[in-house]
Amino acid sequence: MAGTASLLGIVVVFGLLAFIGSTDAQLRMNFYATSCPKAEQIVLNYVKQHIPNAPSLAAAFLRMHFHDCFVRGCDASILLNSTTGEKNAIPNRTLRGFAFIDTVKSLLESECPGVVSCADIISLVARDSVAVTGGPFWEVPTGRRDGRITNVTEANNQIPGPFNNFTTLLTNFNNHGLDTTDLVLLSGGHTIGISHCPAVSPRLYNSTDPSGLDPTMDSEYAENLKANKCRSPNDNTTRLEMDPGSRKTFDLSYYKLLLKRRGLFQSDDALTTDATSLALIKQLLSSPPHFFFDQFAKSMEKMGRINVKTGTEGEIRKQCALVNS
Repeated sequence: MAGTASLLGIVVVFGLLAFIGSTDAQLRMNFYATSCPKAEQIVLNYVKQHIPNAPSLAAAFLRMHFHDCFVRGCDASILLNSTTGEKNAIPNRTLRGFAFIDTVKSLLESECPGVVSCADIISLVARDSVAVTGGPFWEVPTGRRDGRITNVTEANNQIPGPFNNFTTLLTNFNNHGLDTTDLVLLSGGHTIGISHCPAVSPRLYNSTDPSGLDPTMDSEYAENLKANKCRSPNDNTTRLEMDPGSRKTFDLSYYKLLLKRRGLFQSDDALTTDATSLALIKQLLSSPPHFFFDQFAKSMEKMGRINVKTGTEGEIRKQCALVNS
């Protein structure tokens, strides 16, 4: 009996240690409180110093965070330089802000070498950039580690596209642990930022409708885009506001446009083709503005946990664009 009790005690102790190790490896608030106590303040200070002079970067970093998390999880694989990497995927060719992330990383390396991951930097910069430009604030638990693999094919296949219908969008989100509510709310990030003609030109030139215009799109809006913006189906450079007239303000205007069939992307308008999604849009529009901010924050925190690497997984890169040698 005594031997059995001792053995049981050993098992319990090892089990407890394993549990503590597992718990410690998960994301948590103030992960760097001991290892790099100034980390989050360094990120915020740099964002506050530079983003007000380039507020459009808030949308760019929100998009970078989204595209990173949908491929191999939130592991900064999108930052890796590689001829066959995610940066070269079609959805990522217009991403920007990489030099900004590199500068933040260098500041953190000077303060605490080899401690703060590039994955956490993306998450913090995205949140802080949106918040300092008047958008919602959300909690960012930290402790992510960086991945070592980046794959262009995975990015092309897994990042939601502007021509996706509702079923395709929802399936993609479900595959990443997100639901209809998250799909509607995270799409609300389109209230800020810009896109380019290739994301909408097929709706203006390749439709089966005799006019060439997508009949699911408000005709006046479509004709205006064709006449004044994307004047050629081969225009790859003209910039388009995703939320015309309100692209610098994080607000509900995007959802108002959806009800008028004025979503820029087919994937935007697709949100009104599902009863549950449409009901949520109407709920957002009938609620106080802070409700959208609160719900968006919850979905952003949820997205930031997709397939994260923690504990001893992955690595802490010395340079965000390169795996450690």
